[in-house]
Amino acid sequence: MSDSVISFWFREVVMIVSDYLLYASITFFLFYVVLKRPLWFRKVQKKMPTLSDYGRDILFSMISVTIFATMAVLVFYFLRPYTHTYDKISEYGWFYYLFTWVWMLFIHDTYFYWMHRLMHHPQLFKYIHLIHHKSTNPSPWTAYAFHPIEAILEVGILPIIAFTLPVHKYAIGWFFLFQIIYNVYGHLGFELFPKRFHKTIVGRWINTSVAHNLHHKKFNGNYGLYFLFWDRMMGTIRKDYDTTYEITTERNTEVKLSTKNPSSITGE
Repeated sequence: MSDSVISFWFREVVMIVSDYLLYASITFFLFYVVLKRPLWFRKVQKKMPTLSDYGRDILFSMISVTIFATMAVLVFYFLRPYTHTYDKISEYGWFYYLFTWVWMLFIHDTYFYWMHRLMHHPQLFKYIHLIHHKSTNPSPWTAYAFHPIEAILEVGILPIIAFTLPVHKYAIGWFFLFQIIYNVYGHLGFELFPKRFHKTIVGRWINTSVAHNLHHKKFNGNYGLYFLFWDRMMGTIRKDYDTTYEITTERNTEVKLSTKNPSSITGE
């Protein structure tokens, strides 16, 4: 590789690793140190991950973000002339620019849902996805703790975005920063949305930290990334989701999870 390619790859690695470490470190410090006691009632699982969980997650996360950077080099250095990315917002206007954000959210959520369900096939799960599920009680460090093959599949959304509709180059960058932040929230272990949010017109379609935490704890159901559209349409929303959300967001709750097959999910 030429020096310019190496420099480009190195910059991508530094940028992605820095973004991930920044947001994971901030949220970990805030919720696992500073706000741990006052917000303990919002901890989905009332226990802390182990030091070995943190160490394993950080190691695999560093491998994953390096793979993400390598894909960015492939798409934006070698294949850039063939992508549909553009440089000036004026080429398509602000309305189209904002539309691409909505489009990226939905196409990424759709890609993730079906790729995620595929990885729960027994043969793929034990060889690939199990690494991520070793964290049954996830923390911010779990967000990108993937087997290298899963990391390649996860970042496969990047070329899909770049080679379909025209997307501004900075919109892609900001979008992937957003997905880092949201993925850290999904694995936070604490619920940030307000009480009864999951029952609102908007909230019932939004994937929450409670929803994804249940997926890690129970190993099935709640496969979405940003939304619960596909989970609700395909019957994979967990039956214990509503009750668990209510328990987690109620400071003095007396609600109890049903003992009647609490791990069952619709359609599974």
